[in-house]
Amino acid sequence: MNIETTANMDMDMDMDTRIDSLGEAKIDSPIIRELNGSSRDIFKDDADQVLVELDPAKITEAFQAEKSPPRFELAGPRKKIYFDPSKLKCGLVTCGGLCPGLNNIIRSVVLELYHSYGVRHIYGFRYGLQGFIPEYRHDVMDLSPGNVVHIHEMGGSILGSSRGPQDIDAIVDCLERMNISILFMVGGDGTLMAASRIDAAIRERDLKISVIGIPKTIDNDIHMVSKSFGFDTAVDISTEAIKGAHKEAEGFPNGIGLIKLMGRYSGFIAATATLAQQDVNFVLIPEIDFDLEGENGLLAKLEERLANRKHAVILIAEGAGQKFFETDKKEYDPSGNIKLHDIGLFLKRRIQSYFDARHMEISLKYIDPSYMIRSLPANSNDHVFCTFLGRDAVHAGMAGKTNMIIGHWNDHFVHVPVPLTAGQRKQVSPGGKLWQTVLEATGQGSMVNPGK
Repeated sequence: MNIETTANMDMDMDMDTRIDSLGEAKIDSPIIRELNGSSRDIFKDDADQVLVELDPAKITEAFQAEKSPPRFELAGPRKKIYFDPSKLKCGLVTCGGLCPGLNNIIRSVVLELYHSYGVRHIYGFRYGLQGFIPEYRHDVMDLSPGNVVHIHEMGGSILGSSRGPQDIDAIVDCLERMNISILFMVGGDGTLMAASRIDAAIRERDLKISVIGIPKTIDNDIHMVSKSFGFDTAVDISTEAIKGAHKEAEGFPNGIGLIKLMGRYSGFIAATATLAQQDVNFVLIPEIDFDLEGENGLLAKLEERLANRKHAVILIAEGAGQKFFETDKKEYDPSGNIKLHDIGLFLKRRIQSYFDARHMEISLKYIDPSYMIRSLPANSNDHVFCTFLGRDAVHAGMAGKTNMIIGHWNDHFVHVPVPLTAGQRKQVSPGGKLWQTVLEATGQGSMVNPGK
């Protein structure tokens, strides 16, 4: 679990954590035949649950109010499954931006379906939700162990991806035409909201199709999910960028290394990478306000740092400092997200002009490794994490569960209802241990001027 623990989040003790199901699971799982008597250790029951909130005071408060503290179902194989594997057809789609681990998820899902359950009809829909829409004419990819066995060694997604909404009814039409019974959707918040709408349309038609989400965000900002795949790799590679920026800054008088990392709304990557490679002097993230000018502003503190140490490293998340562009007209991407202004290049120009005005020579190096990080293969930790996510997604789908995601919470893989997480974001807590430790490591203090 992240350093930002569940204790930093305001839990609703009345939250509904129940998981929807297509019906009673009556078929013996084929996994039973492979376990050689160890079924007690591997199979989970819906009654096997983990507390959402671990704070003893809040748990006591719930019991005193005669409420049962909310719990998540543990993920894992069930003894009884809903679908007959011999007649089952499954679909898989990856949506949104690229992220390390997408191919690992695809591989894990396919291998579990094929080898553990004996499912022989697995289809990959190309280029995100466009793959369901006839007008785009994207081919459907047959997925089997033979064509996914090595894909974890590559970055990106063999299925491709796309952004933006598509007609929900047309998507369900495609599922119905192809007799798809389980749809695995890998994506971020927009994808999860689309998954919920697809599930609602399926119910309106009274179809028996399971929709299972696997949350994907390199920023690690999905609500009610303590860790998402790709984050570990992003932090790993970000530390290499910090090392390079630090050496560049040290190598010249008044050297400045400026790095822009991912993080539209949440600064988990920037904050965690700072602690992983403690050569950073200033960290700027969306959750924490900062000024440029004034006695407490970044520019004055940077000047002081250069006077004392002759070099500095600045790390900024892409969503930080957007207040400096408030007068500009807002634009939106195909997914409906506000297009962020490039705070990295903006800050580079402002730093250079500030020191030019003082006739102070600096050596400023700007590094933006974001898209390189997104398209790289997952590291070992993320590979293992994706293996758990993909296989548990298969177990949930085979059991007939729907409108849910596989999450990681309190050190367990769990079933989380999509409505509980879609449309909300997890952020770095200004008073939490992660950010407070960043402040200790950098010594940057507040960069907001007095009186604000």
